[in-house]
Amino acid sequence: MKLYILLTALFLPLCFQTQSQTYSGLQPNTTIDANSIKKKNQDIKKQASELTAKHIPLTKLEANSVTKVKIEEYKEQVNRENLMFPADELYNSIWDTLHVNPFFSQKINFPESYTINCNSFIMPIDNDVKITSKYGPRGRRMHRGIDLKVQTGDTIRAAFDGKIRIKSYERRGYGYYLVIRHPNGLETVYGHLSKFLVKENDIIRAGEPIALGGNTGKSSGPHLHFETRFLGRDINPADIIDFENGEPYKDEYVFNNVKINGKGSNIYTSSDHVYAVHSVKKGETLSEIAKKYGTTVNELCRLNNITVESKLAIGQRIRFQTRQIKVQVAEDAVKQTDTENNIKADLKSNNGKPDKKIEIPAEKTDESPKASVYHEIKKGDTLFSLSKKYGISIEKLCELNSFGDNIIIKIGQKIRCS
Repeated sequence: MKLYILLTALFLPLCFQTQSQTYSGLQPNTTIDANSIKKKNQDIKKQASELTAKHIPLTKLEANSVTKVKIEEYKEQVNRENLMFPADELYNSIWDTLHVNPFFSQKINFPESYTINCNSFIMPIDNDVKITSKYGPRGRRMHRGIDLKVQTGDTIRAAFDGKIRIKSYERRGYGYYLVIRHPNGLETVYGHLSKFLVKENDIIRAGEPIALGGNTGKSSGPHLHFETRFLGRDINPADIIDFENGEPYKDEYVFNNVKINGKGSNIYTSSDHVYAVHSVKKGETLSEIAKKYGTTVNELCRLNNITVESKLAIGQRIRFQTRQIKVQVAEDAVKQTDTENNIKADLKSNNGKPDKKIEIPAEKTDESPKASVYHEIKKGDTLFSLSKKYGISIEKLCELNSFGDNIIIKIGQKIRCS
């Protein structure tokens, strides 16, 4: 026992010395420095991090190691974000869940032109299309959509991708109805439903079931009342959609906002046609409206689905086709300007002395024909006000300016008045 204790006392110091040399990196006569080792480890990690950053960017490293996003999936993600706030800039973030026209009490500055993408359109009904009532005046009120024949319980689908803005009930009108706002700028309305399949603020895709057809509200039989609106204003769905073939006439529908006689009018256009709407005033007749806008009574009847004997109600909207008017310039004014320019050029080329005799047109006397008078259209001007101002009939104004079947008078346009 004494011998074991003696041997232990002799060899124990040697073991501690060997371990000290090992932890110091096999460098004799040095001791372990914990701070030094910690600093070296930090330096190594820093160098490794720098090398990694130079050769493999962090974002690329994460993309490669976590997930690979396909282009189609990325586009789908962007589209979904757009659906969360459809046409938000156009509607100024107004999300009204009570009124079909969110701007019913506001004055809206419509864009002069807006292109609406329609290529994703899906028919809202599955069965064969049968239009039971067209867009247009219906007695003393305006029918702001079209009616499509369905049976109670038939599936109703979303016409475009969008977000449900209104899910509500109107006893004396739409019955159970939905309003969907779409990223292309349109809003669609679906009325007289029997059952909802969606909730407010739901994001839906074109063709997805949203409701079942019915006969609720002010309805004489099962049908779908379908509307297309832009910034609250109704547009005839048949101007956008070819319901007979179940597709848009074109991939893009162009909305144009122009002025009639200096005043704002509801004008909606496709790429080929321009339409305006006149609000009937007390005592007005179809003949007077046709004469005012340079069209015919028969054309008004055709566009508005009415007859010559139809009685007009105050405030009734009469639709008519229009065309732009080219501004005409007085030929004598152009000739006068050309003559003056020629005289100045000759004088300049000969130090102020013309090399040939120049005939300067004599000033017109009272006996010579009067120069044509042109009026630049200002806000509020009408053909009637111009006829009174210049003592000329409306018919003569149309004749002098070569106004054809349909006219649009724009602010800044020059009108010949004598």
